Amino acid sequence: MTLVAEPKLEKAEAASLRTERIVELVQRQGALAVLAIVLVVGLVAYDDFRSFDNAGTILVSAAPAALIALGMTFVIITGGIDLSVGSLYVLGGVLAAWASQYGIAAAFAVPLAVCGLFGLVQGLVIAYARLAPFIVTLAGLLGARGLMLALSDEGGTTYLVDPGAFKDFGKGELLGVKYAVYLVAVLFVVGMVTLYRTRFGQSVYAIGGSEDAARLMGVRIRGTQIRVYVLSGLLAGLAGSINAARLGSGVTVLGTGMELDAIAAVVVGGTLLTGGAGTLGGTIAGVLLLQVIQNLINQDGGVSSAWQTVISGTFIALVVVAQTYLAKLRRVASG
Repeated sequence: MTLVAEPKLEKAEAASLRTERIVELVQRQGALAVLAIVLVVGLVAYDDFRSFDNAGTILVSAAPAALIALGMTFVIITGGIDLSVGSLYVLGGVLAAWASQYGIAAAFAVPLAVCGLFGLVQGLVIAYARLAPFIVTLAGLLGARGLMLALSDEGGTTYLVDPGAFKDFGKGELLGVKYAVYLVAVLFVVGMVTLYRTRFGQSVYAIGGSEDAARLMGVRIRGTQIRVYVLSGLLAGLAGSINAARLGSGVTVLGTGMELDAIAAVVVGGTLLTGGAGTLGGTIAGVLLLQVIQNLINQDGGVSSAWQTVISGTFIALVVVAQTYLAKLRRVASG
């Protein structure tokens, strides 16, 4: 009887393992597969979508969101959340435009310093006071937005980017592609190496998987948490800088809902909100997918901006539901 039961048990375990691997593959590569499908639809349906200029528009429009989502991926993998990035993004743009009068170095350094400081304070409070990241970063959102309003006289003052190297960076391009896109690509490569090949990256995954287990493994919980929020703040500030350089001004009305867009892109890319799993490849696929969908909606001039928001929101909700269901299937398959 044991001889009969053991092969059946082995078959059941093999089937469960196959199911787990398939679910994991779909979860990680689903955004890329959907992106490929959406691109094919766009290429077939719209002549303007096939143009090189439109591809460049998609990439440069996605650059700030990609930077914010890059930092958000690290945060979410640890099991945290950062709601302050939208406000830090617009604050970074205002600071960059103001600082551009002192040269390109100041235009990048000032937003990085201020937004990085916001991230540091938030990380310290989360790590040492053990407060919920949602509450801490919500306070950061309000604080950064308030500082931006104070600097811009309640939003009435728009700082123009001074002519010079910083503005040239925003307008400059190589082989038809804006400099900002190359910068984002380089930072994603650095981010991948950091997340997959360094001890810090291993600590990020370990904390998200189980903080107690990570502590037993000797992972520096507090230090890692602080660093991911600093990273998120720095990248949000940098995103604001490159956007100010591109637009030629520090626009004060931007950034509302940017944190939700970043979270959506990260989750669509396969990173679990519960932490412990996710890839930067999935994140960039998620960012591009959302940007391409928005571009396709804009190709159809008959869709109002209100309905565009509804369509985008519905799509994001469906993807999040699908990711949640896949995560549940994966847990069941793994036993």
